[in-house]
Amino acid sequence: MRVAYQGEPGAFSEAAVLRLLPGADPRPYPTFDEVFDAVHAGSVALGVVPVENSIGGSIHRNYDLLVERDLAIVGEVQVPVVHNLLALPGVRLEEVRRVLSHPQALAQCAKFLRGLEQVEAIATYDTAGSAKMVRDEQRRDTAAIASERAGQLFGLEALRAGVQDYDDNITRFLAISRERVPLAPPDKTSLVFTLRNEPAALFKALSCFALRGLDLSKLESRPVPGRPWEYLFYADVAAAREDLQCTRAMVHLAEFAASLRTLGSYPRWREGDSSRPAAEPARTATVTSADTIPAAANLDADATTQQEGLRRG
Repeated sequence: MRVAYQGEPGAFSEAAVLRLLPGADPRPYPTFDEVFDAVHAGSVALGVVPVENSIGGSIHRNYDLLVERDLAIVGEVQVPVVHNLLALPGVRLEEVRRVLSHPQALAQCAKFLRGLEQVEAIATYDTAGSAKMVRDEQRRDTAAIASERAGQLFGLEALRAGVQDYDDNITRFLAISRERVPLAPPDKTSLVFTLRNEPAALFKALSCFALRGLDLSKLESRPVPGRPWEYLFYADVAAAREDLQCTRAMVHLAEFAASLRTLGSYPRWREGDSSRPAAEPARTATVTSADTIPAAANLDADATTQQEGLRRG
């Protein structure tokens, strides 16, 4: 199964593909936009993109693309990130004057970089791509922050290993697909919604989940393009979309939200879970195709099948 990722071979995104789907055929693309385009066009079965790092925070471009493109989240995976400072064979640390890497990687190694004298940090499109640039340019004054595998692929040596500022450096990736079929039975749902600018609007939105004992594992706001000071709210709910309490909460939220859309309902990543899919999505699980709830008067198919008492849970 072909799976798209952003970057070069040796990138952490490639590692995420193989960790989630060991039998997959990873296909590199230069940008996140092109990963989404490849999935939408059917050139690949899935895409795997980073959305959050435990040190650097959210990758906002991919949150924006989840809204812009009509694709569904079907799975997630977490990858421990160990950064190495890589250079040409024989180069000493004192010779390095430039360090290349992706902006997120530079942020994750900020303390280490501040400790280097007369070194300029230069942002590039990819960690493994930075290692490739060091090899191609053959400059002894230039190093890259990338994975151990990237160093092996591009013939570089590690001047320093584990240069990230914190040991618990983890990036969360999402699997995206044209088909709304989760990789395994779902137990997590990602939503995006907008609210009218009125007192306690966000409090009321969150109460839809709190009153039903549903955990929100993430809540983040992003600006609405073209509408200054209006915001999209992204939320991760620790429940499947078809869970009765989750459905009730969504119907309740739709009563006053200006818009509400399900980005996907999918299995949470569990470290060492032997039930993770090996290559193909599970075809036994079903998710309805109508996943946008624009207003209470136009609820999606699942919501309208609930009995009348559903609205108040």
